[in-house]
Amino acid sequence: MAYNLIIDQGNSRAKVAIFDKWQIVKQWQFYQLTTSDIDTITRSYPIEAAIYCSVATYGEEIIVSLRKTAKRVYELTSMLPLPITVDYATPATLGRDRIAAAAGAAALFPGQKVLVVDAGTAVTYDLVTQNAHFAGGSIAPGLWMRSHSLHTMTKRLPEVDAENNPENLPLWATSTTDAIRNGVMRGIAAEIIYHAEMAGSDTFVIITGGDADTISKIIDTTSESPSGPRLKTGFEVAPDLVTKGLNSILLYNEPD
Repeated sequence: MAYNLIIDQGNSRAKVAIFDKWQIVKQWQFYQLTTSDIDTITRSYPIEAAIYCSVATYGEEIIVSLRKTAKRVYELTSMLPLPITVDYATPATLGRDRIAAAAGAAALFPGQKVLVVDAGTAVTYDLVTQNAHFAGGSIAPGLWMRSHSLHTMTKRLPEVDAENNPENLPLWATSTTDAIRNGVMRGIAAEIIYHAEMAGSDTFVIITGGDADTISKIIDTTSESPSGPRLKTGFEVAPDLVTKGLNSILLYNEPD
């Protein structure tokens, strides 16, 4: 049996996955992906095709290594054919992770309008329409970036782990530490609600990225809760959205 190899190189780590068609077989995470890691993986899993996506570095050595073991190697660029239509004025500047996440949303929720929230170093809000068009979106600072900038760009505000104990976030903070946590966490929650309302009541929200679990804990969907404004549409945490999107792009480019 031959498999597909998916590599998602982010700003701080690389996610690697083996797929058998649409099914994830095995996954790894590397803080520094090397050609030796690729060699180790491909010795255990014979690779038919591979796709490489990077928002950080070009990764020429990784691509060269992949071409030694896979019959077909794809790199996600603005030139690669996609299973979605990108309605972006400057497609060459569109983040590759945003493209992959949108493709994943279209594959997992066909015929559904989806707001994709990718929460990492930055947090992006992107709309995928019912007919699989990437309609555009927004880019904002992520959790760490917000809390860190408050500390580094002021004289007295402390460095705060904004992600600590999201379940115990106070409604109105009575300490500086909690006030920062409130501003950072509730700020992103409010952005999600705002973008979802702009997209319309028929929009489903998908949250992915390294901070997806943390953010999901402060999104209120119940009218009875006093914790603040609520998200009026459904949402789901999808940690493998980018990986599955890359796999859908790979399969779209495979020969029949």
